[in-house]
Amino acid sequence: MSQAAQLRRAPDGGAALDIRHLSKRFGGARALEDVSLSVARGEVHGLLGSNGSGKSTLIKVLAGFHTPEPGAEVRLYGEALPLPIPGPEVRARGLAFVHQHLGLIPSLSVTENLYLGQLANADDWAINWPRLNAQAADVFRRFDLPLDPHAPVAALSAVQQALLAIVRAYEDIRHASEDHADRPGVLILDEPTPFLPRTGVEQLFRLIRRCTDTGASVIFVSHDVDEVREITDRATILRDGHLIDTVVTADTGHDAFVERIIGKSLGAYHGEARTHAATGTAAEIRAAAGPGVGPVDLDIGSGEILGLTGLIGSGFDALPAILYGAREGASGRMTLEGRPIDLSHFTPELAMANDIAYLPADRLGEAGIGSLSVGDNVAMPVFDKLRGVLGLTTRAIEAHAGTLGAAAGVKPNVPALPLSALSGGNAQKALMAKWLQVSPHLLLLDEPTQGVDVGARQQIWEALDRTAGAGSAILIASTDYDQLAEICHRVLIFARGSIAAELTGSGLTKDAIAEHCYRSMSRFA
Repeated sequence: MSQAAQLRRAPDGGAALDIRHLSKRFGGARALEDVSLSVARGEVHGLLGSNGSGKSTLIKVLAGFHTPEPGAEVRLYGEALPLPIPGPEVRARGLAFVHQHLGLIPSLSVTENLYLGQLANADDWAINWPRLNAQAADVFRRFDLPLDPHAPVAALSAVQQALLAIVRAYEDIRHASEDHADRPGVLILDEPTPFLPRTGVEQLFRLIRRCTDTGASVIFVSHDVDEVREITDRATILRDGHLIDTVVTADTGHDAFVERIIGKSLGAYHGEARTHAATGTAAEIRAAAGPGVGPVDLDIGSGEILGLTGLIGSGFDALPAILYGAREGASGRMTLEGRPIDLSHFTPELAMANDIAYLPADRLGEAGIGSLSVGDNVAMPVFDKLRGVLGLTTRAIEAHAGTLGAAAGVKPNVPALPLSALSGGNAQKALMAKWLQVSPHLLLLDEPTQGVDVGARQQIWEALDRTAGAGSAILIASTDYDQLAEICHRVLIFARGSIAAELTGSGLTKDAIAEHCYRSMSRFA
């Protein structure tokens, strides 16, 4: 049992946050329908559901971004909140939010970020920086966090930045409730863990429990059922805008959670790809190197799914970008389907010309363009094929994207919507369809199911099965050991920029991947 699990305790009792009859519609579409739930004082309360289940809408109502339908009621420590909640009043009333994009300013110091909200509302004509830095140091000591108040946030690791964002949110609601000791506040953490290594997740969980030890409550939003089972006291599951159940976490197994989330039983994934033998070498990679990785030698077969993993900073996640010509300072060579390629002069344009596709982890920043329509994003690689006598038309783009979206299970399948309007899982299905339509010789994926719910994850794996079965070579960089063990023929473990181990056959398990990741670091130390 992890230390985070050992820290679990029963909530103190009494409702900190009480939500009743919450509904929200967008035009004719129902996002939430008569949802009621309560969060106890001192409780970590999980919020789960597939992409599009209503989690984000519920959070945005609490944050004051959306106005719910008439009849909704939200009480914080027994006091009714006005709906919609005025944005500037949210934290003043004791609600604080930490999103995946943490809202930190990299160029400012840790102290400046910690007290940014309070400084903006202060009446002082001058800021006593020595006092604030000392105050910040006291806060970090109280939470047992080794953060330097003077350090620029840009110099912090992803884990440290997440911890800072949570402490800042906690301090904001603590500051707001100084005159109300019986109202320690509610923190809402929206998917805080997808970009963190396991050790970072455990650090974050310890911090969460230190917050609830003071009486504060935490709503923990996540797609990761195992993390929810580890850190929460109770959990609420939404599906298609409806509340399905609120359960005591300790009494609810993994499969029971999954069944409530997707509405049916879902066994362990056993796709066809693991049974497909490679039909020859698709790519030979020699001396591939770039910042933080290499030189690396590896081969990948046609029809093979090859996983790359390791601890954060081990370099495994840099290789897909290098092989696509998207990483500066790359070197090495690759032979693809018999064609020699110099990686030091390779570009994404040349990669596409050589039938290589790449799906980065950053969906709306690198993998797609959030402000463009779903249709434009999906059809982009085949614009030339869609041109008619009148040129490239919106009708042709949307018809093509609609067909691919229906096959991929994108919901809502409305190509005219901006990509940013889709949930994470549906955006990923659309972007996956974008590249699978070209039947690439080599498909490069970086964290393809990060932040994706279990149902969408299954659909993505099935699509990769079919692609591998048709002969494509697939390279997956991921920190999800469980998924790598389920889908891959082989998994390569990286440490300090080099391949430290190879797992295959009966030796390819989640536990074996985790063990080799940590063992490899000691070998390379």
